[in-house]
Amino acid sequence: MSLIVVSNLFFSWPDDTPVFSGLSFNVPPGRTGLVAPNGAGKSTLLRLVAGELVPTAGSVVVEGTLDYLPQTLPFDAHLTVAEVLGVAPVVAALDALASGDSSDAVFTAIGDDWDVEERSRAELGRLGLDHVALDRTLGTLSGGEVLSVGLAARLLARPDVLLLDEPTNNLDLDARRRLYGALDEFAGTLLLVSHDRVLLDRVDRIAELRDGEITYHGGDFTSYTAAVAAAQSAAEADVRNAEQLVKREKRQMQEARERAAKRSSNAARTLKDAGLPKIVAGRMKRNAQESAGRSDDVHAKRVDEARQRLDGAERAIRDDDVVVLDLPDTEVPAGRTVITATGVNVRDLFVDSGIDVDVRGPERIALVGPNGAGKSTLLRMLSGDLRPDRGEVRRGEGRVAYLSQRLDALDENRTVAESLAASAPGLGQTRRMHLLSQFLFRGDRIHLPVSVLSGGERLRATLLCVLYAEPAPQLLLLDEPTNNLDLASVAQLESALNSFRGAMIVVSHDEAFLDAIGISRRLRLADGRLESEG
Repeated sequence: MSLIVVSNLFFSWPDDTPVFSGLSFNVPPGRTGLVAPNGAGKSTLLRLVAGELVPTAGSVVVEGTLDYLPQTLPFDAHLTVAEVLGVAPVVAALDALASGDSSDAVFTAIGDDWDVEERSRAELGRLGLDHVALDRTLGTLSGGEVLSVGLAARLLARPDVLLLDEPTNNLDLDARRRLYGALDEFAGTLLLVSHDRVLLDRVDRIAELRDGEITYHGGDFTSYTAAVAAAQSAAEADVRNAEQLVKREKRQMQEARERAAKRSSNAARTLKDAGLPKIVAGRMKRNAQESAGRSDDVHAKRVDEARQRLDGAERAIRDDDVVVLDLPDTEVPAGRTVITATGVNVRDLFVDSGIDVDVRGPERIALVGPNGAGKSTLLRMLSGDLRPDRGEVRRGEGRVAYLSQRLDALDENRTVAESLAASAPGLGQTRRMHLLSQFLFRGDRIHLPVSVLSGGERLRATLLCVLYAEPAPQLLLLDEPTNNLDLASVAQLESALNSFRGAMIVVSHDEAFLDAIGISRRLRLADGRLESEG
């Protein structure tokens, strides 16, 4: 049984840019994680299934009721939580009844939903919103709280099919964990798009959208990545074997041609010495040439077949390149003080005594805590981008490099190559071209202006310029670097950061990412206090 059936789906944007051409797939009951590189059309596909977009051709059939939570909720600051949950008329009727109004209209509005307030508060409570009253307006909530209210509304409706597009974006770690628990209890069919590997490890299967087709992989995301890695290893072995086969067939064809030429030369001398009639000698020469031609055709066919096998093997190789670097100039000796902050505070965001931070040697520190706690503000003070109202920040000898959430360090009008030249004028042209290639900017991509880069490309360009600016950084400050990156881009970021030899402070709610880059210490910022965690 399939809850979603997509048949021969075609879709293009109004400017005729094609997105899908003949896409067909089914979504069975259970939990399905949809993964693909940025720009492949994941969100567009969810909107087509939800009915927000109309296919150019083909069909989408959904069995049962459907609800959909987009990445960005339509936001009206004046809407109440009850209105977002879709229970405002019933709550109003219950209030009217409590005030003495027992008219038929009141009972009609309530229907069978006598427990709607209890159910609404229970759903909000599961997502950590116990403190949020039903008459609160969205304008008084944080971005993460608004998203959680939106999810609560979908769960409260109990749809047969639920579509979620990046539901953990902008949620802190506690909110993410509550969302995981709520989705674990959801009894319907779930189709979700996410880059959150912890969430993807809770699904029944992975649907991979690649090259305009969907391929299913049974099991969670960890199983999927292991299967992809095994397939890649096998494909690489097939390419090596196919390359050797092409070389062998070419060599054998050349050797056969040389033998045929030698036989022809010997036969010509033999015929001449034998004194045979010209007609007989001509027939024998033609027979020899035809035999050599047939042999050459056989070898040429084998070479073509070997090349076709090589082409097929190469097509199975994924182009998800990784960034491999060597950054010896960023090395920090153990024990060296990189940065010290004493009693820093700004706009009374923290406790009266302020916050103390001390980073020594090549520490890798995760700065965690709830949304709104001041993590980004603290990074800005450490970087020098924001001057504290009180307290002092003392930096060591090396440079401090800061990557904000906005990734706005580069001039939007410069190309990637120009940005690197401006950041590292001491590097020669050959070295710059080599570095651009290492960061996966090749060919015409190096001449793209920063303004048109994708999220992953912008991060790679910014990181390239930051790491190779002079002098080399000794401390790297990163604010939510994996936000809105596809999984391949996250892997590239992890690879680059694992080459960095200096100290690092990272704000992130992505636990898998923090594990991958080897975090050595965790600091938690909450309620105006900074404390060691774990």
